[in-house]
Amino acid sequence: MSEATTGFQRTPCPDCNGTGELRIDSENITEDFEVEKQTVITECPRCRGLAFLLPGTPGAA
Repeated sequence: MSEATTGFQRTPCPDCNGTGELRIDSENITEDFEVEKQTVITECPRCRGLAFLLPGTPGAA
């Protein structure tokens, strides 16, 4: 194999553990003083939802 045929090494994103998304647990208190729990799922800002770091990104191989 030469360098021309070798793809880049994918480094899994350490922030999202290679899923491409972040899950944030949240608790809110309702008007009736009940605890309402929910999970907010958002795109990982470090890898932009790709689940791996692009070459040249700090921390990428």
